[in-house]
Amino acid sequence: MKVLHVIPSVSAVHGGPSRAIATIEAALASAGVAITTVTTDDDGPGRRLAGDAQPATANGADRVYARKQLEFYKLAPAIVPWLWRNMRKFDIVHIHALFSFTSLCAGRIARMHRVPYVVRPLGTLSAYGVTRRRPWLKRGSLALLERPLLRRAAAVHFTSDAEQEEARALGVRCNGAVVPLAVEGLDALAALPVRCERRPRRSSPLILFLSRLDPKKNLESLLQAYADLLHTHPNARLAIAGDGLPAYVASLHQLAGRLGIDRGVTWHGHVDGAEKTALFASADMFVLPSFSENFGIAAAEALAAGVPCILSQGVAIAEPAARAGGALVVAPEAEAVRQALMRLLDDADLRRLMAVRARSHAEELYSATTMARRLIALYTAILADGKIAA
Repeated sequence: MKVLHVIPSVSAVHGGPSRAIATIEAALASAGVAITTVTTDDDGPGRRLAGDAQPATANGADRVYARKQLEFYKLAPAIVPWLWRNMRKFDIVHIHALFSFTSLCAGRIARMHRVPYVVRPLGTLSAYGVTRRRPWLKRGSLALLERPLLRRAAAVHFTSDAEQEEARALGVRCNGAVVPLAVEGLDALAALPVRCERRPRRSSPLILFLSRLDPKKNLESLLQAYADLLHTHPNARLAIAGDGLPAYVASLHQLAGRLGIDRGVTWHGHVDGAEKTALFASADMFVLPSFSENFGIAAAEALAAGVPCILSQGVAIAEPAARAGGALVVAPEAEAVRQALMRLLDDADLRRLMAVRARSHAEELYSATTMARRLIALYTAILADGKIAA
């Protein structure tokens, strides 16, 4: 089977989507699927990936990069002739992202060549997604461009039941299929000793936030919750791992200064590999208070590492994790986050139980083998059906 993936950017500055495509490439390649990924050289606003950051192969997949000409929709006209020349070489196309030039072109050209395609919306089909950043433009584009793209797709790949429900609430008509993402390095995370089992009583418990620094992540509420928490738990520490636009990151540092919590907060910047694993190993609890997450890769990683989680209602995997006993679900508000932090800090037995259940839940749902099997089953069913949307 030959599968073409199309995504507007693979730059690390975009966080979860870029990490997810790498995991998808590796999982499918390991399962024997021939993968090619077409993308742009985008490296964030005003930047392009350097030549050595555009490898011809990555994660077992061939890579093709088109030059970004405009920030708007990540316009990259050079992708059009490549898609036109090569589309018929593939059995199926998997498009990642909406509101993107690459996605619209891939869908249109796939239909013209009668190649079935799948669309992964990346969480854009939610009330939060369509009301932030040019909402009037997104509503118009959704009506005129994205809805036809979704309606004609052989399937729309949602990564959680919650993401699919949000799309239905917007009135999006499509053939939905839920396939959760995999956690990169699941085996390594699952092999970590559970922190609260190694040291049930700590004088300086560590609270971890690990994600891209973006207003959507609602880090302001966590900083306020931590400031309030210090009145009753003065030895608690907060580790913040992730990076974002310099002006926004600076505003978070300024907020921490105004709240008087500088000494208790450690800013790690972007972390990966062994440094990220070490942070999960040292954390007593993980917090992701986002307003909206169509999946929440960092939360899934924390669960796999056996770290009790506090997740906001906007994190799509929060409710299943809570039902499994590995997470507490809270409103995306400072007081709700503070109360959950206090509950975990004051109850070592609860932390131990949640750690075990979190890891079991992640191993069951978020392995690369499981994701690859489900994606291949989806592709196979589409090809067997033989129907190409007009």
